[in-house]
Amino acid sequence: METGLGVLGLAPAVFWSLTPRELQAILRGKFGVSSEGAAPTRVQLDALMRQYPDREA
Repeated sequence: METGLGVLGLAPAVFWSLTPRELQAILRGKFGVSSEGAAPTRVQLDALMRQYPDREA
């Protein structure tokens, strides 16, 4: 909300009517694309799964 209303200056009705995908597009258009927070690649996920295997209780 802070980003949508404060930084982007969207009206509350506009902010609340946005879909998550629309908000993401606005943020990418305003601030560019960042790999931070992106979904892990298959290789990264496999490495995490080896490092932190599921344990059965």
